[in-house]
Amino acid sequence: MADPARPSDDSELTTQALDWERNLSAINRAMRRPLEALTAQGDMTVPQKAVMREVVQREGINLRDLSRAVSLAHSTVSGIVDRLEKRGLIERRPDPRDGRVSCIYPSTAVREFVAERLPVLNRGPLLEALAHATQEERVNIAAALKRLRQLLEK
Repeated sequence: MADPARPSDDSELTTQALDWERNLSAINRAMRRPLEALTAQGDMTVPQKAVMREVVQREGINLRDLSRAVSLAHSTVSGIVDRLEKRGLIERRPDPRDGRVSCIYPSTAVREFVAERLPVLNRGPLLEALAHATQEERVNIAAALKRLRQLLEK
């Protein structure tokens, strides 16, 4: 028996799904815009950004594991680490278990940026948009997003 809540025309569902996908992608881009603008000012290459992302997520990672994580040659990552260290973005410290190995940590400035400034940058576009919505619109958006998440996580 057909579900009356579900449209019988699959092309209608496909059209809706494509429209929602475009809207979700646009929302995602708009939410990332302030951070992307800031990282563009940082004058970093894509591999440098990948290394920084791993170092922040996995503080104390060694060069071998970092090379694997970013899928680059050990010598390439070593050069990237050297350049990032000269810029004060990361620090090398001896591994307490094996002094011949260095562990890589984000600098204090980077750690503070990730803890304090990054959440504000990530949240900023959403706060600005919500400030322009009525209370009723915010309630409706929250309910719709919650339901969509439930449907996607089934």
